[in-house]
Amino acid sequence: MSGPRRAVVVGGGIAGLAAATVLAERGVKVCLVEREGFLGGRAGSWSDQLATGEPFEMERGFHGFFRQYYNLRRLLRRVDPALSQLAPAGDYPILGPDGQVESFTGLPRRAPWNLAALALRTPTIRARDLLGIRPGPALAMLSFDPEATYARWDGTSARDYLDSLGFPTRARRMLFDVFAHSFFSAEEELSAAELLMMFHWYFVANREGLVFDVASRPMSTAFWGPLGQHLARLGVDVRLETAAAAVHADPDGWRVELDGGGAATGAVTGDAVVLAVTVSALQRLVADSPDLARDPGWTDAVAALPVTRPFAVWRLWLDRAVEPGRAAFAGTTGFGRLDNISVYDHFQDQSGAWARARGGSVIELHAYAVDAGADQDELRAELLAGLHALYPETRAARVLDQRFLWKQDCAGFPPGAHAARVGVATPHRGLALAGDFTRLPVPSALMERAATSGMMAANVLLSGTWSEPEPIESLSARGLFARRGRRRARAEQRA
Repeated sequence: MSGPRRAVVVGGGIAGLAAATVLAERGVKVCLVEREGFLGGRAGSWSDQLATGEPFEMERGFHGFFRQYYNLRRLLRRVDPALSQLAPAGDYPILGPDGQVESFTGLPRRAPWNLAALALRTPTIRARDLLGIRPGPALAMLSFDPEATYARWDGTSARDYLDSLGFPTRARRMLFDVFAHSFFSAEEELSAAELLMMFHWYFVANREGLVFDVASRPMSTAFWGPLGQHLARLGVDVRLETAAAAVHADPDGWRVELDGGGAATGAVTGDAVVLAVTVSALQRLVADSPDLARDPGWTDAVAALPVTRPFAVWRLWLDRAVEPGRAAFAGTTGFGRLDNISVYDHFQDQSGAWARARGGSVIELHAYAVDAGADQDELRAELLAGLHALYPETRAARVLDQRFLWKQDCAGFPPGAHAARVGVATPHRGLALAGDFTRLPVPSALMERAATSGMMAANVLLSGTWSEPEPIESLSARGLFARRGRRRARAEQRA
């Protein structure tokens, strides 16, 4: 059976790179277009320079490579077979008020023993507190099921679900609030089913442990630049600083109009197209492409895709070093809108070299799900106060340089949105979607969701050909007590 001979992949983030790699490795002639001047998308890095003229690579924030990111890691192995650019982070502490610290190292890797060990050793839960925890909602953590969990919990917000657990206030703040915010969403704007899926995937079913690796070099230097070179060797036409303006259905395939930044630069054609862009970019592209409006239901579903509130990333170059024992990444709670602190010179070579030469440190502060109308000066003051409270050695430090990023382009997963969420396949033959906003048949999130969707998009386009599909790896799709959870969900639906 004949398959696509030429394909256009719009978007050079993780999803687009994954799709282009799988297609090109199977002999498809690929044109990859990316509107930025670098690959990697929201996980990429770009060249900048400090006020002193020293060059550096800036990123959109810290990225943790969890061990169960199987598909992303397989993509990275194309250019780094031993994953030598990744180094273990050691611990992922949660820092709270009054010196509270929660750690996830050394826990058993099988459910329910990992949950039991965490409950027994955490200082925020006492024996009598366990009597107040409601067994029904708590059992949902061990009963994730791709059908039953979404049927029962997708209409409920993460906040209402967490309220229903009956956890002590301190335990909830240390164990759950930080986890929910890690997906860029406020609790009231995140589906409880999505929270349960992520809890299942990151903790309950994750036999790799709730720890991760970090990139020891800037992301584009470590992975995306080399992956672009790999694609070029496969014959991929990589076009940076080129955006897609519209997609048209031609008698013999697809035509993608291009815009190189103010002046149209023609078009590229292909038998197949993968749209691997952000939610807002996808919505603009579909709205400007009349040929994609032939299925109003799908068009409406694309238009309804949500994004989260804005988030802020503030990187500081300080003239004093933080204590050597500070974690590379620490989640925070109880310090206003500060969600985490990253010490870049403790894991990244470029920042480490700068810190050693200056006797300083490179710190990054994150705030997720910030109100769109928030005063950014007040936000920075709040973030700095949180840093000083948690790392007192920074109080006397002078800021030598800084970069502040304010973005609002992360996919949202609000209550009730799952059923209508678009998937990788589309009603248009030869057109597939890829990105962390897609609905997938396997549990995943963030960078892994992007990589998985890109590989699945390529598989969809290659379906029915002699090409071997790219294998999709994942943890168990169901929790320990999933069957019981499915029966309960069906009984509640009947009632």
